[in-house]
Amino acid sequence: MPQDQRDPLDVLKSELQFLEKGGYAWSAREPWRAQLFFEDSSSCMNYGRKSDPQPCAECVLLQFVPLESRSEKVPCRHIPITHDGETLLDLYHGSTQLELEDAMADWLHRKIAQLEQDRKKENSERGAGPANSPAPPSGTQSRCEMEAIDDSQSAPQVRQSQLCSEF
Repeated sequence: MPQDQRDPLDVLKSELQFLEKGGYAWSAREPWRAQLFFEDSSSCMNYGRKSDPQPCAECVLLQFVPLESRSEKVPCRHIPITHDGETLLDLYHGSTQLELEDAMADWLHRKIAQLEQDRKKENSERGAGPANSPAPPSGTQSRCEMEAIDDSQSAPQVRQSQLCSEF
């Protein structure tokens, strides 16, 4: 079975952008009903698919759904959104549109920050970054050294450190 190969961070950033641009305010396609978070945006891998929908079990958003709720018909409605653990489904039953949007925006900001922090940590643990970059082969000069040599009119030490800190 094919799996949803989208990057979760990109999906959440897109969802936040959609929310902030008023994407859930009103639908010209279905003006008689409230818009459903995730399901009525491109975050849903089945958005706009009238036939042959993919199973939600393959969705990238499933990682945010508690294990005990992953077999629900629409698992993304069971994502805990608030600090108190209220899910989208809970919020649909007792919140205004503004409260829903505020809770979703808060959750999206938190999750995006968490995913970015996790990636930064993973990259630093793998040794990605200027401090852990391999040294250039002997007999060659790094870009920092070459820039410092080419810019002999300015103070080479200052110029070199400025350039190297940009990498």
